[in-house]
Amino acid sequence: MSERLDKLAAYFESISEATLPQLRDFYAPDAYFKDPFNEVRDVASIEHIFAEMYVSLHDPRFVVHSRIEQDFDAFLAWDFRFRIKKYKPGVTQTIRGSSHLKFDVQNRVCYHRDYWDAAEELYEKLPLVGGLMRFLKKRVG
Repeated sequence: MSERLDKLAAYFESISEATLPQLRDFYAPDAYFKDPFNEVRDVASIEHIFAEMYVSLHDPRFVVHSRIEQDFDAFLAWDFRFRIKKYKPGVTQTIRGSSHLKFDVQNRVCYHRDYWDAAEELYEKLPLVGGLMRFLKKRVG
């Protein structure tokens, strides 16, 4: 793997409120980011998305399991572990997902798209909504 991907994966695994400004060292100013809830086109907005996770979550952290890289494209497979402040604050939740990344010629991320199943990985675990999601999944399946 390249040094750029190793450094980025290490950054995500150690990200904290204090290290959020370092995101700008890894991302191009006009970087594109998309996940199941957000779509933005600049590094300040990306930083804001990551900052918001500290508002509603206890101990959010990423664990990168695998990396694939070819030329300017890369994929990271990860677990995102956290505890929801509002619901079941003592229970650690896990979202399994992956990130498709594209690097520019300065080795900064210019494209970041996260893939994960919001219904299975998040909604099914929430009180009230989770019961409905599990019911619907069972009925459709």
